[in-house]
Amino acid sequence: MTGSDTYTSFVGWDANGIGWRVESMETIVGSPLPNVSRLAVIRGEDDDRRDAQWVLRGRTGPVQYISTAEEQQLSAIAPPLARPKATSAALLPIRKSPAWWALPDAERTRIFGEASKHVPIASRYVPAVARRLYYSRELGEPFDFLTWFEFAPNDAASFDMLLRELRDTEEWAFVDREIDIRLTRAL
Repeated sequence: MTGSDTYTSFVGWDANGIGWRVESMETIVGSPLPNVSRLAVIRGEDDDRRDAQWVLRGRTGPVQYISTAEEQQLSAIAPPLARPKATSAALLPIRKSPAWWALPDAERTRIFGEASKHVPIASRYVPAVARRLYYSRELGEPFDFLTWFEFAPNDAASFDMLLRELRDTEEWAFVDREIDIRLTRAL
């Protein structure tokens, strides 16, 4: 972990009026999470929520599997989170199979980059879709990655297309648990 790491908790609960309103929770593969009506995004390590149905924790940090040039390319076009018009969001907790983690790092990088073209696919949907990736595996969490997306409601079809393209890649053959949680900013 570096000094630039940011810890974030995604807290699922049924507290009226608090956090993002959960519109749907779809289990794509693996076991589901308990259904909730709200999701709060809490920055920092103080996330003791005894009334929560579940808490998923992650941290930002140095990106994996992409080159510095690819990272700079994405950063140059990536919109910020919390844009006023981006009132729709999605949280995708993802866990990869033991087979993925058994591969050498160079092979995981090849699958992510050359075979699956993750960055070029994602780049086509920026700036309509903003995202932030959180790493959870090293924290002992039930998912390896938590990806947070924000977009305007009229960009929901583009977001769905992005997901379809990514799920059709070689990389996604290694996903053994994925939940698609769709949200609307509570006003």
